[in-house]
Amino acid sequence: MRSRMAMGKMALAVVVMTGLGACTAQYRTHGYMPPEEDLQQIVPGVDTKASVEDLIGVPNASGVLDNSGYYYIETDMRHFAWQRPKVVGREILAITFDEAGVVENLTTYGLEDGRVVTLNRRVTQSADSNIGFIKKLFGNIGGLDLGGLIGG
Repeated sequence: MRSRMAMGKMALAVVVMTGLGACTAQYRTHGYMPPEEDLQQIVPGVDTKASVEDLIGVPNASGVLDNSGYYYIETDMRHFAWQRPKVVGREILAITFDEAGVVENLTTYGLEDGRVVTLNRRVTQSADSNIGFIKKLFGNIGGLDLGGLIGG
C-alpha cells in the first residue's frame, strides 16, 4: 500500500513538473543579421553590391524601386503557451548604394526606432466572383453560334 502511494505521488509530481515546463516562454530568432566583425570590413565608397554579397551574404530584402539598398532583418519572437507569438526584438541593417552600385552608408535600426508593421495579404476579387457555379456553367449556352461550329 505504501509503495502505491509513493508511486502516485511520483506520478503527480511528474505531471505537475511537465505542466509547469510547458508554461515557460520559448524564444525563436528569425532572419539573419551579419556579425559585427564582418560589417567592420565593409568600406563605404569602396565596396560594391557584389563584394557585400560575398562578404556577408545575400540580403533578406532589397530596395523595391531602383534596387538601391540591401536589408538584413533579424526578429526575435516570444512564444508563450496559448498566446500569439510576440515580437520582442528586431534589428534591421540597411546598406544603401549610389547609382554606380557602390556602398554609400550602413545604418542599423532596432525595434525602438519604429513600430511593428503587420503585413496583410490582399486579394483582388474578379468581377464575376458573385456569379454562382451553375450560372457560369450554363451561361454561354445561348451564345453559341452553330454555323461557326459546323464550318458553315
